[in-house]
Amino acid sequence: MAIPKKRRTHPKKRSWAAIKAESSWQIFRIVSEFVEGFEKLNKIGPCISIFGSARSKPNNPYYKLSEDLAKKMVAEGYGIITGGGPGIMEAANKGAIEVHGKSVGLNIDIPMEQTANPYIDPDKLLNFNYFFVRKVMFVKYAQAFVYLPGGFGTLDELFEAVTLIQTKKITSRPVILLGEDYWKGMLDWIKSTLLKHHNVDQKDLNMLQLVNSPDQVVSRIKSFYKRKPLKPNF
Repeated sequence: MAIPKKRRTHPKKRSWAAIKAESSWQIFRIVSEFVEGFEKLNKIGPCISIFGSARSKPNNPYYKLSEDLAKKMVAEGYGIITGGGPGIMEAANKGAIEVHGKSVGLNIDIPMEQTANPYIDPDKLLNFNYFFVRKVMFVKYAQAFVYLPGGFGTLDELFEAVTLIQTKKITSRPVILLGEDYWKGMLDWIKSTLLKHHNVDQKDLNMLQLVNSPDQVVSRIKSFYKRKPLKPNF
């Protein structure tokens, strides 16, 4: 008895939803954000990028730490770059401007939380629609990255910086976590899980410096640049 041939089935075809014609103009808006950022920041000189939660209130102890850190870094000759919003970012911009330092805000247009704080130099406030363009500005002009307690956005910026250094897409520079109580659990997990499974190396972990005070941040950055010249990334 002849065995009937199995009927051949065809996979479902899927296609993109129709793209509006104006979407093709996105490239011009992206380029314009890069151009504005480069033009405003190219002559700014060495800066420190400070990250942290937009949700931290002025009575949060880390708000005060961020403000003090910015003042100390300005005294060392650095400008301060933040995400331009409230919370930890506001504190850093406030600290910078109160001691007449350069205060840069890289604000992002999102539907919640983020509005530019009032402590940014008017000529150093940039508003971005694209996170990836904003990230370039954080990285290109920073001589160090300092992370205070924050959420997903702060973690995103942290691992972005570490990945760029790890893969040698940017030159090595300090990556400092301020606040042992907040960051120690994450570092313990990285050591007990990522390192155990050989997904990172010990030298990768060495990039992350854990400190508890603004003075320690200043000390780590000063020590680093006794050995290396100051220059932009990329």
